[in-house]
Amino acid sequence: MVEELKGFGDCNFNFAVYIANQPNMFEYQNLTSVNPLVTGEINSINQACGNGWRKVFNVYAKLLYALNSSYYTFSKNAQTWQQYRDHYLLQQHSKTALLFSPPELSRSDVVHIICGKTYAKQLLASEKIQASLIWLDDEFAIDYASKLIVCPYFDYRQLSNIKIEKLSELLTQLKK
Repeated sequence: MVEELKGFGDCNFNFAVYIANQPNMFEYQNLTSVNPLVTGEINSINQACGNGWRKVFNVYAKLLYALNSSYYTFSKNAQTWQQYRDHYLLQQHSKTALLFSPPELSRSDVVHIICGKTYAKQLLASEKIQASLIWLDDEFAIDYASKLIVCPYFDYRQLSNIKIEKLSELLTQLKK
């Protein structure tokens, strides 16, 4: 049985990031679908939930901004990754999503990123996803057929700028 996707973003996303936890705020505890954020909402989540969520949103925006613009057009919407985060990330028509449910890998038009090796292994062990992951090293794995990448958690210490570049290169490979 496929779970209903739930999280933040554009319901017509083609770029999805999956994360094991969600903000501990009352208004997000009973999500049943993918809901677009509005300008200022990321800042509200950061203030209510702390530094961990600020890092998740910042790394997500930095990644989108680092992508090859020949294949991904996110960076064309704003002059900086900070502006992109504040005015486009996870909003309606952004084509981005941050999901708190297991990936639905049958959508061939979507690039999927699972944050964290531990979360990916839990999804595989519980059979919530079926994927043929090729582990490239201890932190990154890829399934070309499903357009799925496993990477370190979206945190500066785990997904540094150098690793964001590596992830960007892997995402370009999925588009070629």
